[in-house]
Amino acid sequence: MACTVGALDRHGGNIHAAARESGLPPSRLIDFSASINPLGPSRHALRAITRTSPDVVHYPDPDCLALRLALADRHGMDPARLLIGNGSSELIHLLPAALSIRHALIVGPTFSEYERAVRIAGGRVARIQARRADEYRPPLAQVADVIRAKGSGDRPDAVFFCNPNSPTGQALSREEVAELIEAANRRKIRTIVDETFVDYCEERSILPHSVRYPYLVIMRSFTKFFGLPGLRVGYLAAPREVIARIRERQAPWSVNSLAQTATLAALEDHRHARASRTFMRAERAYLARRLEAVSGLRVYPSAANFLMVELPPPASATRLTSLLRAQGLLIRDLSSVAGLNRRMIRLAVRTRQHNQRLLSALRKALDRFAP
Repeated sequence: MACTVGALDRHGGNIHAAARESGLPPSRLIDFSASINPLGPSRHALRAITRTSPDVVHYPDPDCLALRLALADRHGMDPARLLIGNGSSELIHLLPAALSIRHALIVGPTFSEYERAVRIAGGRVARIQARRADEYRPPLAQVADVIRAKGSGDRPDAVFFCNPNSPTGQALSREEVAELIEAANRRKIRTIVDETFVDYCEERSILPHSVRYPYLVIMRSFTKFFGLPGLRVGYLAAPREVIARIRERQAPWSVNSLAQTATLAALEDHRHARASRTFMRAERAYLARRLEAVSGLRVYPSAANFLMVELPPPASATRLTSLLRAQGLLIRDLSSVAGLNRRMIRLAVRTRQHNQRLLSALRKALDRFAP
């Protein structure tokens, strides 16, 4: 059965399917659909892969000990509170069964895998959606009301939210996150915070204070900021007993040896990390200004390495995505994301040259929707 980009591309980044559909080689495509560090991975990480490639004749360390120790040192925490996984997606899908999550509250619009993981495990999902009128800022008061509801037999087992959020780009302060977690902890409700994009705004991370909260689970990734999506490495921070329960359900040798070596080297490359943050602050602001100058576009605030953009009527996100893909430019169509409308797209911030090419193509494509 043939697969189209639309069928496969729930999250963006499926450059292989896009190449097959467009007839263009992957090298001719510029991918704005996946929010990967435009500076690419650390050169230290790439060299580490080459240097340690002979190690592929051995099984990888199933405990990922060197990487866990480095992360523990970075975050000032016990390495027993950390679990490494085959991308954060693997960890998301382990959580519902391992933690007996039967009813999850998801703060959206957000990443679809939270709901998918809960439903696959036989659980059910309720949503609280941010509103367009509030620029999709997470509705914390509503979430807190659900958590604090007295005598409610419908209270959730867990609350999922992403900070900064994908695909909206909105970010909560550390204090706002802490207030929500404390309310959930008092009711013994687990809070699962996805910090995949927080490397771009570390001051918002709750991870340094995670030991205070016995019902908190935090997820991080080496995909976005570290630019290593092909290696599939993510990690999870939680109390020891929670880590043990999740680990029991994880497949052995989940993270390969080259991935462990490369992510360890990337973690230690502080110069590349500083350069990545500095670049993103400037280039995100530049791209936002230029997009806002295009008549009819609405650009939403973002603390991540992407921008959510609303097209003017009568433009269609799906049609625009198709028009740009024919030119080798891949963008993320958000029209199917629950809580958003048919005119929403997400654009990764890339290099100045790539961003200028996108801006030019976007203006021309939007002219085709003009009345």
